[in-house]
Amino acid sequence: MDLWWNNNIKATKFVKEFTAGEDIELDQQLVKYDVIGSIAHATMLNKIGILSTEELAKLKKGLKEILKLDKEGRFQINVFDEDVHLKIEDHLTRKLNGIGKKIHTGRSRNDQVLVVVRLFSKEKLLNIQENVLELCSALVEFGEKNRDTPMPGYTHFRKAMPSSVGLWALSFVESLLDDLISIKSAYSLNNQNPLGSAAGYGVPINIDRELTTKLLGFERIQNNVLYVQNSRGKIESAILSALAQVMLNLSKLSNDLIIYSSDEFGFFDIPEFLCTGSSIMPKKRNPDVLELVRARANTVISYLSQTMSIIKDLPSGYNRDLQETKGPLIKSFNILNRCLDMTGAVIKNLKVNESRLANAFNSQMFAVDEALNMVGEGVPFRDAYKNVELNFLHPPKDLQNPKQAIKARTYTGTTGNLGLHNLQKQIIKEKNILLAEKEKFKGSVDRLLR
Repeated sequence: MDLWWNNNIKATKFVKEFTAGEDIELDQQLVKYDVIGSIAHATMLNKIGILSTEELAKLKKGLKEILKLDKEGRFQINVFDEDVHLKIEDHLTRKLNGIGKKIHTGRSRNDQVLVVVRLFSKEKLLNIQENVLELCSALVEFGEKNRDTPMPGYTHFRKAMPSSVGLWALSFVESLLDDLISIKSAYSLNNQNPLGSAAGYGVPINIDRELTTKLLGFERIQNNVLYVQNSRGKIESAILSALAQVMLNLSKLSNDLIIYSSDEFGFFDIPEFLCTGSSIMPKKRNPDVLELVRARANTVISYLSQTMSIIKDLPSGYNRDLQETKGPLIKSFNILNRCLDMTGAVIKNLKVNESRLANAFNSQMFAVDEALNMVGEGVPFRDAYKNVELNFLHPPKDLQNPKQAIKARTYTGTTGNLGLHNLQKQIIKEKNILLAEKEKFKGSVDRLLR
């Protein structure tokens, strides 16, 4: 059954194949969210008198059956369905005839797409937050275990000053917690109800947007119906920007691990079960998983650029160009979640070679310590600097111990004062906030599906 196309099947198939693009595959991941949005919309139509209570009950039953079919892999979208929204409406119309034809009342496919993507993004952003916090916990555990393990600190990728494995690991924790702020900001921006915009100009029936906002668990209504349409791609860009920041962190972490686990450095060992081999070289062990994390950061960044490029020159109102913003968003969520899982697995199984780390220290790395030791005896810093520059060959014995050197740095944020307890408290706090938000979202969905 074709709900609104003409009967020229040959032309229709040619056009539909082009316009559907990759939505057929992408929308398979969105069935649940369209069912949820459709139940909320139908409930609202019942309240304003468009649907009877009996019709609402039949529609809800039909929608929940679709959910069951989807879980069983028996609700497959094809080119003639075009997308998940028309597939669901067609299914309901075939099953319920006139009742199924009523569900699209007051709703355009435009705001239908928006609400589905918002619900999908809401759940995925909660999952991303959870995975980011899990990686933070793994890094904190690793950093705490190795907080007093000396490690050369680098500038210009040359040995510079004494550092520690703990300082290195916890630097990524603080960076990821900063990224969490961006993710939560994107979550808040996404947490607006677009349903009721129709095609961007409203409809002449009394849509109850307050009710659908409450039913779907959105924080607020996205007020201006034209801005609802204009925000498509904009909010996706904000989400992608937050995801890209996390990927930048994972890329830097991966790059460090690739270098520091190489034979030339040997600071860390990546276990064999997380490495790959060579098709020609026996006994070869490669950090492919980390190289792919590093590469996929570029993919997510390119998706952000792609989305912003699509929306930057569009006139107000809906334009079909916006369909092309869905793929980058869905793919980026999938990439980031998998990369977070893989990076976490590497950190949890990473081995530290303390002897290689200690042997990597050289005398020049203690030059600053010696200069400041002289400052403590009353020598002006620039005189001490010059003296060390001209005369420093080997550090005094009391400066030759890397562990002693890193413990001597005791002010906030340094190797001897990492702030572990504060980081642990912050992670626990964020996990509790996240748990409450997940329960809130789950509660909204469960109530709709009763």
